Amino acid sequence: MAGAASHRSFDIRTYGCQMNMHDSERLAGLLEAAGYRRAPAGTDPDVVVFNTCAVRENADNRLYGNLGHLLPVKSSHPGMQIAVGGCLAQKDRATITERAPWVDVVFGTHNIGSLPVLLERARVQQQAQVEILESLERFPSVLPVSRESAYSAWVAISVGCNNTCTFCIVPSLRGREEDRRPGDVLAEVEALASDGVLEVTLLGQNVNSYGVGFGDRLAFGKLLRSCGNVAGLERVRFTSPHPRDFTGDVIEAMAETPNVMPQLHMPLQSGSDAVLRAMRRAYRREKYLAILDRVRAAMPDAAITTDIIVGFPGETEQDFADTLDLVRQARFAGAFTFQYSIRPGTPAADMPDQVPPDVVADRYERLAAVVADVSWQENKRLLGREVEVLVAVGEGRKDAATHRMSGRARDNRLVHFAPPEPAPRPGDVITTVITGATPHYLLADGVPVSVRSTRGGDAWQARQDRSAGGRSAPVDEASASVLLGMPGRAPR
Repeated sequence: MAGAASHRSFDIRTYGCQMNMHDSERLAGLLEAAGYRRAPAGTDPDVVVFNTCAVRENADNRLYGNLGHLLPVKSSHPGMQIAVGGCLAQKDRATITERAPWVDVVFGTHNIGSLPVLLERARVQQQAQVEILESLERFPSVLPVSRESAYSAWVAISVGCNNTCTFCIVPSLRGREEDRRPGDVLAEVEALASDGVLEVTLLGQNVNSYGVGFGDRLAFGKLLRSCGNVAGLERVRFTSPHPRDFTGDVIEAMAETPNVMPQLHMPLQSGSDAVLRAMRRAYRREKYLAILDRVRAAMPDAAITTDIIVGFPGETEQDFADTLDLVRQARFAGAFTFQYSIRPGTPAADMPDQVPPDVVADRYERLAAVVADVSWQENKRLLGREVEVLVAVGEGRKDAATHRMSGRARDNRLVHFAPPEPAPRPGDVITTVITGATPHYLLADGVPVSVRSTRGGDAWQARQDRSAGGRSAPVDEASASVLLGMPGRAPR
């Protein structure tokens, strides 16, 4: 297969949550291992892969609109192939090739490892290949990977979800929760750290139910503590927990493990008990606020973010007012806000009292204003404070007038800063003083207090040097090889 794929280029276009981003890095690794190469910027690739989401609003329209734009490109590019994978592919299956007959391959969430074979089969047989499995073929983390970042990485600790939220289609598309063994997760984390990665984010649809599959309900807290012993690993994050399962041992592990960051993304969805009950969320507002109080008692400077849906069926103006009230009490550093829209196949789609779209839009704007005001007030509390920033690529902007660079503070707030000369590399760490605040980011326009070169910066530089020499970054064989033989932003 490598011979057939040699010199063929690819581009992967990813929509949705962090799990989709993680899957896309595996898809890139698979294609590179099969002999494909990334398409240079500004060129038409030989293979375009859409890794789709079925959760976001208008996901279907977005996909088919993009497929329509590609039709004339494919018509003028002999041999070009289009593949569609991810959650929307799992949901729509053969419908995709009916609506877009120029698609060559459709694959599901459970068999991303099949992509190179399906592309080759479609090319040889000159007909579309649709392969959707109903259960996990093999854990994605056993597959080759081509990471987007040299200094930061996703690490999946589980796939699937056992919850039954009435608005969410994820469990039917990604299946029941399956947990990786802790030793396999740590082997991947250790391999990444030895490769220069400074920061890992542990991924799961519900990370704090991790361990139930192998009989250890305290496994997630233990995993966080074990990450604290990994040499060279400076930052550990995770997403997403569920308030129902969030326990004191996890809070203690966060507070007592220095490289676990003082940051928590805790999905709320609604501040109304009536709506939470209709959503089947298995917690109520007082329990949610009590968790936040316990987190802040253990980590006073923790930045807490959330997800909120407005306009859920049956939501009254009082229910919405309860949500606004909770946002003010919770003092969120930020929130991902969503307008509810019907997802066929979910219980909520058939509920009575669907909220009119104009009411949903109005509440969304009012919520966004309150969230922005609260996060701005929280960000202003950091004025004059020193923060440690991991310099990053693709975070915000490098302002043409001010020449600011960007990165993430330990609490995951976005910081735009004035770099010294010479400028630090992505993957290096600076300490600087916050001089300005907005609802969505912090500013540090003074001279950094310190700049620290890191192995992460070295890894980024090595990748740049390879690219400048005409060679693409290699598949991360170190991470893949230690996992052989393993059994393995969507609203949460």
